Amino acid sequence: MSGGVLLIVSHISREVLQTDLHTSPQEALISACLSPQSQGRVGGLSTNHPSLRVPVELILVKEQNGVQFTSSTLVVPAQTHPSGEEERETWGKKIDFLLSVIGFAVDLANVWRFPYLCYKNGGGAFLVPYLFFMVIAGMPLFYMELALGQYNREGAAGVWKICPIFKGVGFTVILISLYVGFYYNVIISWALFYLFSSFTSELPWVHCNNTWNSPNCSDWAENGSVSDIYKATPAQEYFERGVLHIQDSNGIDDLGRPRWQLTSCLAVVIILLYFSLWKGVKTSGKVVWITATMPYVVLTVLLLRGVTLPGAIDGIKAYLSVDFLKLCDAKVWIEAATQICFSLGVGFGVLIAFSSYNKFSNNCYRDAIITSSINSLTSFFSGFVVFSFLGYMSHKHNVALDKVARDGAGLVFVIYPEAIATLPGSSVWAVIFFIMLLTLGIDSAMGGMESVITGLIDEFKFLHKHRELFTLFIVVSTFLISLFCVTNGGMYVFTLLDHFAAGTSILFGVLIEAIGISWFYGVDRFSDDIREMIGHRPGRYWRLCWKFVSPCFLLRLAYAITPETEHHLVENGEVRQFTVSAPSSSLCL
Repeated sequence: MSGGVLLIVSHISREVLQTDLHTSPQEALISACLSPQSQGRVGGLSTNHPSLRVPVELILVKEQNGVQFTSSTLVVPAQTHPSGEEERETWGKKIDFLLSVIGFAVDLANVWRFPYLCYKNGGGAFLVPYLFFMVIAGMPLFYMELALGQYNREGAAGVWKICPIFKGVGFTVILISLYVGFYYNVIISWALFYLFSSFTSELPWVHCNNTWNSPNCSDWAENGSVSDIYKATPAQEYFERGVLHIQDSNGIDDLGRPRWQLTSCLAVVIILLYFSLWKGVKTSGKVVWITATMPYVVLTVLLLRGVTLPGAIDGIKAYLSVDFLKLCDAKVWIEAATQICFSLGVGFGVLIAFSSYNKFSNNCYRDAIITSSINSLTSFFSGFVVFSFLGYMSHKHNVALDKVARDGAGLVFVIYPEAIATLPGSSVWAVIFFIMLLTLGIDSAMGGMESVITGLIDEFKFLHKHRELFTLFIVVSTFLISLFCVTNGGMYVFTLLDHFAAGTSILFGVLIEAIGISWFYGVDRFSDDIREMIGHRPGRYWRLCWKFVSPCFLLRLAYAITPETEHHLVENGEVRQFTVSAPSSSLCL
């Protein structure tokens, strides 16, 4: 033979084809790529999924007149995700993803809500319904969203290409995440305001001799009963009158102008969010190394300080006291179920967005177990920190613990600052505490923003090339809407958004999501998708939860917390009403 061509196709078939000069290299390549050895599956996974396409290396050996000439060519097929676009970026490291999910799920509610719920609803007994709902609903839904995003590699709207009739639920959760950003960033701006105010030799919420104080301001020592509705502590008046300036507004129909101090803090928060998100997960994955780990360091430091205070042990005992009779109250079970849903962060599209940047073969099952467990353990751990200081306050002022125990903003912006103000080196402790609040809030806000940005740029492909500008547009729009919450009457707008933006709506969103996956797309098909990623199908327990248990749980819970069940609060005078005049009707808020 006068000459020949030796064609080697590596990584697909490892097959050596010998042809004569009349056979073109292209024909030989096609034969090699279509050979039986190169078909089917790679590493137990289907090679049909775009993320598993491998490069082909061609080595051409040509022999002429006894002399061999060789050339090597690397043929790399265009890497695409299922929609046909360029391969999706992935997290720099696996730990970046885990910290991002943990940072999002572990937020301010873990510190200001769970410990109080536990204390109010039977102490240790509250863990029974909490863990029960965690197992039958929290973890299955958490696992479902991680798997959904990782397999389809799209945001909250794009994943519904598997069942287009449900695409509306994707846009719903994106909109809810945007709504939450309107007021959640305001909480972070409050924490930043307090942080700046802590850099003084004497904290501004210690005495009643400030310009914002009213005649009703009274120190604990002077106010024998904190239940006296006509008295207010310096810390309470600092928050309501010094920070929020509620006294300058008559209601939601009298908002006034944005206050420049809070507006400046809000602008700083928005800038931090922008530069954390503008380059995608490559930048946000590095930011969470600080924002997701700092709260654990600070909580540990505060616990070590708190347990040394007088009365701290009594507070911890009250936190852990067991009253199983409380479990007979349906409200306890409803609050445990509600806490699980909102604490894990399912239904906001964040878990879908984050997992969509994972490698296709990532073990999302293990991630779901690890991150959801860490979230619940953090809630429980933070209770020791909170109640060590509440026990100290109860002991110091000689009042019952239930007089100082509260949840929500009142705990972290009134009670806790007041307790810190009584410690030696109070300014240092205040700085540490509000840095913790700032980091707790920032990574949760980053998750909500990423849900919106990823969801929309995946749906509207032309935005991929302009991510920086689109991110700027989203954060600036959020800032402008949030300005309503930093006016004199901003607390009324804040409360309105907080109560209605992500309550029943998010539960119905998750409910429709679970129905769409389990009943329309099909649990069996969804399980096959998971097997394609991690090598095995979910167990029967998970499939039963997705198809029956979780949807029934969500439907019952959504009904239990609808606003229609709260009319008794209005009748009892527990809800303040404002009537906004309109041409032909009035609107009661």
